[in-house]
Parts: sequence; structure tokens; C-alpha cells
Amino acid sequence: MSDFVILKKFKVNIHPPKAPVIKEVFWCLPLQHWIKGNTDGASTSISSACGVIFRNSDADMLLCLAKNLGSVPALHAELMGAMRAIEISFKRGWRNFWLESDSSMVVLAFKNVFVVPWTLRNRWFNCTKLTSQMNFVVTHIFRECADRLANLGLSIQGVSFWNIVPAAITSHFVCNKLGRPSFRFVSF
Repeated sequence: MSDFVILKKFKVNIHPPKAPVIKEVFWCLPLQHWIKGNTDGASTSISSACGVIFRNSDADMLLCLAKNLGSVPALHAELMGAMRAIEISFKRGWRNFWLESDSSMVVLAFKNVFVVPWTLRNRWFNCTKLTSQMNFVVTHIFRECADRLANLGLSIQGVSFWNIVPAAITSHFVCNKLGRPSFRFVSF
């Protein structure tokens, strides 16, 4: 008991942290005639990359990409994935576009431009102008296939595009298509 009193005097928190909660995550289909683009960024101490996967209302993959961005901050990689997704969607004529990111900062950037680093703002403004000409929605989701693509981007030079599901994401893609959940540990 005396140890407890001493710890209290030094304002040491003696209550154990709450156990992490296991969160069940489902990838949801876009509506009929909508395209969903899932994006993610990945960063290490030497390189960053982004990944994007586009799917239709039948959960069929239309296109995916992984791009090595060199040495840039993690937020830069996340935003680059979102901007690339918007640009591709607009160029392909996909005017009903749902952007889904695992970065809450990307979602916040659509409400507050000051989240976007000044070095990316011009391109960001161009992308938001494109979204104003679309039926556009942006939401947050915990990691899924785009996470694997972004990690794949760390090991390539430049950018790679696929019209068929790459082996690196096949198992996650199939789980999404079948409506199976993935699980995420969330601590508070």
C-alpha cells in the first residue's frame, strides 16, 4: 500500500491501459453506376508510396496502381494517392465517384485545405475542382486492398498499373468481393 501512495504522490498513472478492441471492417459495394476508389499511402525511413484500386458496383476491379514517390512524408503519400485517384476517375469519365481512404487526414483535407501541405496545394485545388464536376463522396475505412498496393509501391521504381488483380492483393480482394470482414485492433 505504501508503494501505491508514493506512486500517487509522483502522479504516476497506475491504472492499466484499456485493452485494444477488435473492430470488424467490411468493404462496402458502391451503388449501381458508381465507381469506388480505395487509396492508401505507405512510408518507411527511406521511401514512400501510394496505392489505388478502382472497383465497380459488382466489386470487379477496373484498374489498380502502385506508385513509388521517393522520400516524402506519410501524409504526402496519402494525399498523392487520393489526388491520383480523382485525376484517373475524371480522365476515364467516371463521374459518380466514391473515394475511400484509410487516412482520416485525407478525409479531413476535403473540409479544411490547411491540412494539405503547401507544396501540394495547387494540385489539391485542381483535384477539388474536378470533384465539383462529379457526383463525389469521400469516406474513411480501415486498411484493405489499397494498403497492400501501397506497400508494393515501396519496392518498385516509378508507377505500375494492373488491369487484373495482382497476386499481392488477391486474397484481400477475394475477401472483399465475397463480403468477408477483415479485423483491425483499435486501442483507445
